[in-house]
Amino acid sequence: MSGAEPTTPTVPAQPYTEAERRAVYRAIEERRDMRHFAGGAVAPEVLQRLLRAAHHAPSVGFMQPWRFIRITRPALRQQLHEVVEAERLLTADALGVRREEFMRLKVQGVLDAAELLVVALADGREAHIFGRRTLPRMDLASAACAIQNLWLAARAEGLGMGWVSIFDPAALAALVGIPAGAEPIALLCLGPVHGFYEEPMLQQERWAQRAPLGDVVFDDVWGVASSVVAPAQG
Repeated sequence: MSGAEPTTPTVPAQPYTEAERRAVYRAIEERRDMRHFAGGAVAPEVLQRLLRAAHHAPSVGFMQPWRFIRITRPALRQQLHEVVEAERLLTADALGVRREEFMRLKVQGVLDAAELLVVALADGREAHIFGRRTLPRMDLASAACAIQNLWLAARAEGLGMGWVSIFDPAALAALVGIPAGAEPIALLCLGPVHGFYEEPMLQQERWAQRAPLGDVVFDDVWGVASSVVAPAQG
């Protein structure tokens, strides 16, 4: 509103209780990209809570670029699985010497998870300039925040979630009617699991390892070790 006073904070900046803080950090540390699901169902009220958590994510310029498509038809789920499987084989071929190692990995739970969600970037995103003029990919960054919100909320609810990005975007878009200008970025497998991996699955399978914190945090200039990271964390 023209002439209005700038927004000022009104919610007290108090830390959470120790138990609340522990719960937040626990969800972050125990979140896993799940590939093994136990079938079952997600109660409608729980699914609504998770989607509300996703929709409360931050977004650059408050553009809220995320769109969620819940897959309810078994035949459509099977078609989506076939799109993923086709790309899985192409990805394996592109990996060369690691092809067989990759083919032994379970890379998705499209058919096994209780719920399947397609996440897409909305059309019309070019109209959002605030925060995107020099960094147009902030639409993707914003949608990733929504996915992370959903992931952490799912972990707090005792549900597993896996982000599948192995698919041909055009083929997936055609199956679920995504309009021109919009863009699919994820298939989310969501539902009950028998248990969570003790460590990230790809680390557990020795595909890759988490980098030391000291390798990714710098002071002032790229490559200068940060004083905030203890040597033991480096």
